[in-house]
Amino acid sequence: MFELIIGSKRFSEISDFESSMPDLPEFAQDAISFCKDWLDGQNSFDIQTSGSTGTPKIITIRRSQMLASALATQKYFNIKAGTPMLLCMNPKFIAGKMMLVRAMVWSCPIVAVEPSSNPLVSIPEGFRPKFIAMVPLQVETSIKESLEQLKEVEYLIIGGAPVSHSVKNALVSNQISAFQTYGMTETVSHIAIAPYQNEELVYEALPDVKVGTDERETLWVQSEMSGNEKIQTNDLVKIIDRTKFNWLGRADFVINSGGIKLHPEVLESKIEASVKSYFPDSNYFLSGLPDEKLGNRLVLFIESELGYEEKAKDLHDQLKDQLGKYESPKEIIFLPEFIRTDSGKVNRIKTRELSQ
Repeated sequence: MFELIIGSKRFSEISDFESSMPDLPEFAQDAISFCKDWLDGQNSFDIQTSGSTGTPKIITIRRSQMLASALATQKYFNIKAGTPMLLCMNPKFIAGKMMLVRAMVWSCPIVAVEPSSNPLVSIPEGFRPKFIAMVPLQVETSIKESLEQLKEVEYLIIGGAPVSHSVKNALVSNQISAFQTYGMTETVSHIAIAPYQNEELVYEALPDVKVGTDERETLWVQSEMSGNEKIQTNDLVKIIDRTKFNWLGRADFVINSGGIKLHPEVLESKIEASVKSYFPDSNYFLSGLPDEKLGNRLVLFIESELGYEEKAKDLHDQLKDQLGKYESPKEIIFLPEFIRTDSGKVNRIKTRELSQ
């Protein structure tokens, strides 16, 4: 049976969601409001995109698309009614809303907690969620601080971005049942899933989802979740077969440096261990800046205060040896704080502009 649990309050029937509860925090109000609209039979919902690669915008998603997404995920994992779930993502955005849709469609109890880096510490005593969606930061923190609880989860789906190599290794070595998802607001959350194993991530499309590439080798998606429209993405992929693919990165992040095309997201995974050995608590990303000779030069941005010139030089030398002439960054730039979207993703474009 579907039941939304927030603290000591429980909501199940439509009448439960109609009572005004101004004392509840914003995340709870948002969750209750959305569930009420869904149970009332509302047929469309206005949802804000994350804005991680452009200006955030409001798009309208139909109920039928959200229902199709929930049913496809249920079929992929073979989820049974009554499976306990945890909502620890912002219900303003599609990922949070879809957790609520799944709970209602699958007839499952779901505990909603305020989004935080370690949400497992906030769940009620005795509640053992089996299906959870998290972003990489939540996964990383949960491994460090709530590992035993995380190991009890049967379906941990991870969205927003792939996790780091160190987190991937921790997931695999601890035999945590984790899956990376691929999707966007326009496709109503994920349309493909990749289990975290020892090999390279291989995404498999959900049932009845068609995928392919255009002449740029960027992915297109067509499914009931997309309203049966072909959604053209800016994601470069390598197609394995008609349902499987590898993700290479965003086409608009590709850097043409001296005629060499560089995929920053692929390179970031290669340099993770080196960067973390010098700056263990700092976020980082690779991007391009205009260069008179090369057209664009590869630059490593590190979220940290200034004053690490010596460490930066040592890291720069190490990356030269590790990556070689074309793939190593030409410069390291420190910024005290990266610009992030409302959903917590790093906005690479706006952050890069801070240095120009």
